[in-house]
Amino acid sequence: MSIFRSEPMKLRSWSPKAASLTWRLYDIQLTTYAILLVLFGLAMAYSNSVGATHTTLSPGSPFVRYLMWTVIAMVVFLVTTMFDYRWLRTFAWPIYLVNVALLVVTLRLGSSTGNAGTSARWIVVAGFGVQFSELAKILMIIVFAGFLATRQAKINSVWTVIGAIIVLGPPWILVMLQPDLGTSLVLVGTLVGMLFMSGASLRWLGTLAMSVAAAIPLVWANLLHPYQRARLLALLNQGQDPRGSGYQLLQAKTAVNAGGPWGVGLTNGTVRMPAQETDFVWGVLAEELGFFGSMVVMVLFVALLWRLLVCSWRSGDQFAMLVGCGLASMILFQVFVNVGMVIGLMPITGIPLPFITYGGASLVSVMGGLGVLQSTNLRRERPAW
Repeated sequence: MSIFRSEPMKLRSWSPKAASLTWRLYDIQLTTYAILLVLFGLAMAYSNSVGATHTTLSPGSPFVRYLMWTVIAMVVFLVTTMFDYRWLRTFAWPIYLVNVALLVVTLRLGSSTGNAGTSARWIVVAGFGVQFSELAKILMIIVFAGFLATRQAKINSVWTVIGAIIVLGPPWILVMLQPDLGTSLVLVGTLVGMLFMSGASLRWLGTLAMSVAAAIPLVWANLLHPYQRARLLALLNQGQDPRGSGYQLLQAKTAVNAGGPWGVGLTNGTVRMPAQETDFVWGVLAEELGFFGSMVVMVLFVALLWRLLVCSWRSGDQFAMLVGCGLASMILFQVFVNVGMVIGLMPITGIPLPFITYGGASLVSVMGGLGVLQSTNLRRERPAW
């Protein structure tokens, strides 16, 4: 029987005894692509360590810290793989409350970082700076999946879209107040992707898109800080203010152009950019590994997204399918915006590049999400084809 069936996918209802854990169904390709992307991230952290004042193996170097976060991320990946994902649907609303509480704590007690001025994004836990807004991306995927799975019979209703927006509201506002424009955009992009993949009405999604566009002047005037407006305007006025708001973009484009087809070699990059370990790490990668090295990374991202969607479809469980689609939407949105802002096609919004950006919270969150999807693989019914 062809896998391209015309009839809709039959989804089984949730039951703790619905499926037993079967390691034969573990998706090796998904893990392989993720590990290869992590290795590229380690290579970029190593290069940034050599280029900075640190020695490569000193305790505070980007390479050592990224290596430590990689170990933590792999442990989280294994734990979430072993954990029965079906309980996440049961506890979706308590997870939502925990997520909101963590964002409130971050807003009240978090310390500022970078050039964000009054931002409150980081909480120090056991000597590590943790960004709970990164964790919020994964937790909200679980919450959205739980909400949409319970409303599958009414997925075309406008009230489903409105309800999803209401669910998004409190975390989105708390993230914006930090202020963290990048994460707030990722949350919106993830929800839109999940609504689309769940089969929500295109008419209501179009209405949502027009409503968001209509709200842009309000957000611009009341929610964005001056430095955020300057970053967005730098996209429209590239080349102006090269020592101010346009400096990051100018340096990033210089680095990309300097790489050529093959790159200057790992650790041999000479163009220095603000936040080149985090938001602008793609500029370092493009300069040192060149166009072909960059394309290898992009192919890995495409392969990872493909496996996410394959695992989602094969799960046979609406909640699991939505979790996989949410992860794919989140990663796709972040890759598109991060690479786009480095090459001057998207505004600078502080969105990290999954796996490649130096940052423990981002890596741990993404690997935790992939572990949840592997958990759905291990507990799904054996395929009939």
